[in-house]
Amino acid sequence: MSKNNYQGMLQHPINSGFGAASNSFDVIKGIDLNGKVAVVTGGYAGIGLETTRILAMAGATVVVPARDVQKAKKNLEGIANVSLAEMNLMDPTSIDAFAEAFLNTGQALHLLINNAGIMWPPLKRDARGYESQFSTNHLGHFQLTARLWPALKRAGNARVINVSSWGHHFASIDFEDPNFERREYDTLLGYGQSKTANILFSLELDERGKHYGVRAYSLHPGAIVETDLGRDLSVEKLQSLGVYDAEGKVIHDPATGRKNIAQGASTTVWCATSPQLDNIGGVYCENTDVAELDPGEADPAMRVHGKTKIAGVMPYAVDEQNAKQLWLMSENLTDLQFNI
Repeated sequence: MSKNNYQGMLQHPINSGFGAASNSFDVIKGIDLNGKVAVVTGGYAGIGLETTRILAMAGATVVVPARDVQKAKKNLEGIANVSLAEMNLMDPTSIDAFAEAFLNTGQALHLLINNAGIMWPPLKRDARGYESQFSTNHLGHFQLTARLWPALKRAGNARVINVSSWGHHFASIDFEDPNFERREYDTLLGYGQSKTANILFSLELDERGKHYGVRAYSLHPGAIVETDLGRDLSVEKLQSLGVYDAEGKVIHDPATGRKNIAQGASTTVWCATSPQLDNIGGVYCENTDVAELDPGEADPAMRVHGKTKIAGVMPYAVDEQNAKQLWLMSENLTDLQFNI
């Protein structure tokens, strides 16, 4: 069994043959997913929709749990091998209902793509009082993965992909106050810690799950503006981040991380399907390869697309103690035991 990625021991590019400009179609060439079953959260918009389309094209049966079923039905029209079910990541009851319905089919689950997410909203809370970004981006996916674990284990050779972001550079996990109950809310810090949680969850899940043939990965897709993620951001904010030009038009430059949707989905598809990762797990990936460790010496607020390097994974996001502590905290917050 391969060694783990605690402290970033495996965070080294493997010369995949792909790069920042690679797209999802490049990555899926030669991959046969006939007989495989995938679940893609948020698989009806943005990079999630592209991920669904590409996996289905390669022969997979894809299940898309959707908060907005009507929108999903419209966006997925004409794509074969795709089915829809209702689910809201901020509603634990709906997560359990979706997972129970899936388990009742008796199917094995080969690919779980935890893709759905929200970015930089004003302070909102779920019914439990949990901050919306932490609830949606991490806790909902933690619960979903736990509930679907029997189907993942049944596959014997499964992968869980947690779509994170370079935005994890903005914050580690505040284990004392993850839901901003005793500190002033900062949407950027909320987003950052939720994306750090995606990476730490993948790290620990891989270590626990690999003994059952279940591997886990996290990734940064790039800065993809043509999605719903920017709904709460002004044009001025997007310009300051380097993804809009002075006239408010989208900038595409994959070398600096500013990608189109097909390029953004490439790393997700690569993590989900590439045989190059058969013996590597728990790693954070970007630009369709394994990422390097980032020493974290520069203020992330001063690093924007097109002006400096937007790459690498922070040491706190691959720290063993943080990963184990997050697992326990997530079990407590979701009131479940994720026993593997």
